[in-house]
Amino acid sequence: MTAAHDVPDIPDIPDVPDILSQEFADDPYPTYRALRESAPLVWHAPTQSYLISRYEDVALAFKDKDSLFTTDNYAWQAEPVHGKTLLQMSGREHATRRALVAPAFRGNELREKVVPLIERNARELIDAFRDAGSVDLVSGFASHFPITVIADMFGLDRSGQERISGWYRAFVAFTGNLAGDPECAAAGARAQAEFAAYMLPVIRDRREHLGDDLLSALCTAEVDGVRMSDEDIKAFCSLLLTAGAETTDKAIAGLFSNLLADPRQLAAVRQDRTLIDRAFAETLRHSPPVHMIMRQAAVDVTLSGGTVPAGATVTCLIGAANRDPAHYKDPDRFDVFRDDLTATTAFSAAADHLAFALGRHFCVGALLARAEVEIATNQLLDAMPDLRPASGYDPAAQGVFTRGPRSLLVDFTPPTA
Repeated sequence: MTAAHDVPDIPDIPDVPDILSQEFADDPYPTYRALRESAPLVWHAPTQSYLISRYEDVALAFKDKDSLFTTDNYAWQAEPVHGKTLLQMSGREHATRRALVAPAFRGNELREKVVPLIERNARELIDAFRDAGSVDLVSGFASHFPITVIADMFGLDRSGQERISGWYRAFVAFTGNLAGDPECAAAGARAQAEFAAYMLPVIRDRREHLGDDLLSALCTAEVDGVRMSDEDIKAFCSLLLTAGAETTDKAIAGLFSNLLADPRQLAAVRQDRTLIDRAFAETLRHSPPVHMIMRQAAVDVTLSGGTVPAGATVTCLIGAANRDPAHYKDPDRFDVFRDDLTATTAFSAAADHLAFALGRHFCVGALLARAEVEIATNQLLDAMPDLRPASGYDPAAQGVFTRGPRSLLVDFTPPTA
């Protein structure tokens, strides 16, 4: 953390809501715009961090270029609830641990083992409202879908999913506890203890009774003589449940919110399903599920507006950077057809947008998220060919650290019996 006297001489930005205010939570984009334009480097005392908002600065912080920034901040931001994970590792330790877990999220493993689970879970959730003619896409689908997929990937008992959902939401709240709410911190600690008590016996039993699931694969994975301990596996499960569920939940809701706001684009995606990738990529840019990610300066780093001193924490405002007019044309407009965002690289470390970070710490589950969103969107559009906003439809987003629609009430014509 950086002391206030280390703050550079930065301009004042009057009448801009603080990032912890309700006004900001209601609509962060005016603040993002003001920061980009007038104060691209701001010391934020409540979070003891520098806020950076321009695309070039956030991209630099993420790319790990010349070892300017580290992920050491996760030692206090995430380790208390997850244990030590990929998030905060670096160098050989990070490369080895990533090599242990990455195969499950790409190639044949993803296609042959995970895609069928995704398809089944999407179908089962849709079956619950297929004949109803209306649904809230958030509470009726998106908020459940990624949790059921990840739990099935691990081979966990379906009966435990309600508890798992509660734990992961407590983990998300802890990681995004920018205001330092002690009750939130205490809830995260309780969830960590309860999740460990649940998960460690499952891992030990799985080592004795291996199956064809991700947990078994993690129990037997080995790279250069390194294997994962029970605690390592528990930490990864905790991280995947948190990062994978929260982002996919909000990405699916955000994608449909954006399409429902523009019937022409919704019709285009319904007609040409190859556009789903573009719609997902543009959602990640325009309305990312994660709005803020922190990094720590390893050395003094010069950015737009001044210098961040070594050891300081920076809060990278993804929601601001992804709408930087210096990088995107008409950035506040959702446009599936924009020509300054490359869908073919949107789910790799070469992505144009910053929603999955960049560099060595690019999201290991990006291809899993892509598969989940593509399959879910296809099945939802098939089940609801005339999908439309219902009475009471209100796509207003909520959240600060992570953000997405709180509700998406829609009507559709159910299939004839």
